[in-house]
Amino acid sequence: MQELHDAPLAPLTTFRLGGPATRLVTATTDAEVIAAVREADDTGTPLLLIGGGSNLVIGDKGFDGTALHIATRGFSLDGTTLELAAGEIWTDAVARTVEAGLAGVECLAGIPGSAGATPIQNVGAYGQEVSATITEVTAYDRRSRETVALSNADCAFSYRHSRFKADPERYVVLRVRFELEDAGGLSAPLRYAETARALGVEAGDRVPLTAARETVLKLRAGKGMVLDSEDHDTWSAGSFFTNPILTDEQFAAFRSRVAERLGDAVEPPAFPAGDGRVKTSAAWLIDKAGFTKGYGTGPARISTKHTLALTNRGEATTEDLLALAREVVAGVHDAFGVTLVNEPVTVGVSL
Repeated sequence: MQELHDAPLAPLTTFRLGGPATRLVTATTDAEVIAAVREADDTGTPLLLIGGGSNLVIGDKGFDGTALHIATRGFSLDGTTLELAAGEIWTDAVARTVEAGLAGVECLAGIPGSAGATPIQNVGAYGQEVSATITEVTAYDRRSRETVALSNADCAFSYRHSRFKADPERYVVLRVRFELEDAGGLSAPLRYAETARALGVEAGDRVPLTAARETVLKLRAGKGMVLDSEDHDTWSAGSFFTNPILTDEQFAAFRSRVAERLGDAVEPPAFPAGDGRVKTSAAWLIDKAGFTKGYGTGPARISTKHTLALTNRGEATTEDLLALAREVVAGVHDAFGVTLVNEPVTVGVSL
């Protein structure tokens, strides 16, 4: 294991923000990951897990403890069964499944981060979520101090949530197993209208896997959601806020606020979310509350390509970013009575 002291963490995050860690350990095998976790637990040392750093907002004071960078590698394909080490780069793994002619994660192309983070957040985009293909997660259980295998049901997946996110101090993901589909080189049925329109087909249709992946990459790039070190619109955590899920009663109140502010003819986005609930669009809320693309004059601003992304224009601090996030949350609540929730994990800070 590589070990550094007073080590900067900003370079390990896509925001490029955050102060140093007292100690930074880089683990390249499952055994090294487990050893580092056990050492921290045995000594009562605070532990921060870092994969691709695409979902982290680290405070300017840094992290007083051990930051464990999980850099394990492993890509194993047996028929339609895929197993990834937690440290595998997700975008590369998706590309390899498409090259192998297997469907199930092709619309998750271009999402930054590591494979081990995908079950934690139940990563999803463009009509796909990893919960639809994950069959098993191998993790180190810090409570029982043993390696365990959790089935899909054990993971308790829901919208951008899981058992791992609900109890972040308990499990350390080591490997993730997926069951993909051999559809003769075709994608899974397209479930996202924007993707289908871009491909000139109907929702529910299948298209060549490479076409699906390339189209998603183009759509994401157009919104600043594909990492590019030269483009500050990608110095972000992707979507900073989750799409609000409201009860029918809450949605009715929200709809009334929309009519008051924007007129009776304006209908807010609404998508069934089950159990008498409705999902609406965070991006729509932000835009209609007056926070348009490029909003801001400081070093942290809303992306010029997508209102859901808060970005570091190069000289920002974490406090700059949080000030902008708080302004957006307050503005949306004042306008529509809906409280936005941040998607990235905060370390040493909060909204």
